[in-house]
Amino acid sequence: MSHAHTFFTLFLLFLAFSTTRALYGHAVVRCLFSSHDGHDAVYLEQYYFNKLLMGQYNSTLGKMVGYTNSTKKIADGLNRNEQFMDLQTWKTKRCKREVPLVYSGLLNPVEPYIRLRSEKAASSKHPGMLICSAYDFYPKQIRVTWLRDGKETTSDVTSTDELPNGNWLYQIHSYLEYTPTSGEKITCMVEHASFQKPMLYDWEPVSNPGMNKIAVGSAGLLLGLVFLVVAVINYKKKSPARMSVPTTEVLYPEHTL
Repeated sequence: MSHAHTFFTLFLLFLAFSTTRALYGHAVVRCLFSSHDGHDAVYLEQYYFNKLLMGQYNSTLGKMVGYTNSTKKIADGLNRNEQFMDLQTWKTKRCKREVPLVYSGLLNPVEPYIRLRSEKAASSKHPGMLICSAYDFYPKQIRVTWLRDGKETTSDVTSTDELPNGNWLYQIHSYLEYTPTSGEKITCMVEHASFQKPMLYDWEPVSNPGMNKIAVGSAGLLLGLVFLVVAVINYKKKSPARMSVPTTEVLYPEHTL
């Protein structure tokens, strides 16, 4: 009997014998453990209707338990069902067996990808805002702080919580509102289990984007002129030489002839 078929059958039974009009039902399956080898793992199957626990299987008890008059009768019938009990025993063993695999996978930290960028601050006493973002890291615990000239600052700093991506990885964003100061060094410091030491990411401001565009344009124009001069020189070198031929012909003005 498949897991899906078992859940579906139990839901139908609970719904059929429920004295209340069920509007929402769901099942929760848990494998609870606190040891690396899984010897203390507990397998749970819990069935809910309208957010009320109607019945559950607990591997510690080794049987199904009902919490209403109707579900108690269903639970007693399932406990006498040899096929159902064999399936629950198999799932309990699988829960214990796979604990070491889960531990080995979860204990390997994933290094975050760090991005440091600048935005214009909206409705703030400071004209600028720096954003330090850490993406795709595991485990969840991480610390993101700001340093100004090597000293930690907490004023004008806000941060999000660790946000789950839905694939066991997380992301977090920290914001620093600031007023640019000449010569000041601003650093985002990230501490995580995947790093052997705190990682420092320095902010390197662009003084004047407009001037940078002009400089790039001028460099391009100068480079174009260099290529043009080189091309002309090469053309001159490859052209056939012209020789002057002496002549004894005397030329007179036309009106004197």
